[in-house]
Amino acid sequence: MIKAILFDLDGTLLDRETSLKQFISTQYNRLPALHHISQDSYVSRFIELDCHGYVWKDKVYQSLVSEFSIETLNWQDLLQDYEKEFLHYCIPFSNLYSTLSTLKTKQYLLGIVTNGLGTFQRRTIQGLGIENYFETILISEVEGVRKPDPEIFHRALHKLGVTPEQSVFVGDHPTVDVLGAKNIGMKAIWKRDRHWAEPVKVDAIVEDLSMLPEIIQMFNNS
Repeated sequence: MIKAILFDLDGTLLDRETSLKQFISTQYNRLPALHHISQDSYVSRFIELDCHGYVWKDKVYQSLVSEFSIETLNWQDLLQDYEKEFLHYCIPFSNLYSTLSTLKTKQYLLGIVTNGLGTFQRRTIQGLGIENYFETILISEVEGVRKPDPEIFHRALHKLGVTPEQSVFVGDHPTVDVLGAKNIGMKAIWKRDRHWAEPVKVDAIVEDLSMLPEIIQMFNNS
């Protein structure tokens, strides 16, 4: 019987690609020091350097400052602006709130296990306005361990008081999320992402978060 559902954050609950494009476009518009660059060039190069969130933003901004010869702002200024302002551009995937509400109504325990920096990820969750749906939130920097290490999954399950067999993980990364969860005995649901190849070992695939309650009910009926 499934009792708990754990989620990744970026690319699963947060539509990170859309959020990032909106933030970067607005950052460009707000900062005249960038206007010797075309907006399209600035946005597209940021996204390329960001590598779907797997490159730290200090490295991204250092590269941008160097490549585009940005002179009146340094990379620390741009990074600080990102850390301060990004939460205002956090866009959820469709049906996020209704799905979380449905799962809570059905008495499932909910949690987030995300890689990333503690303060920034908590601000992202705040930007989405979803913190009150979750019984536990684990962030890799705070925990000192990153997915797909089994330890961070086990810590989350321990906090919820459930076993791997009573739990489902929902995430977009085939290795970090799906395989990481499967390796400790959890069921895994892949939130389809065009950037990643379909996982080999997965219990279900969702195109939209609204599919989750029915799939989890099917797990319980099987």
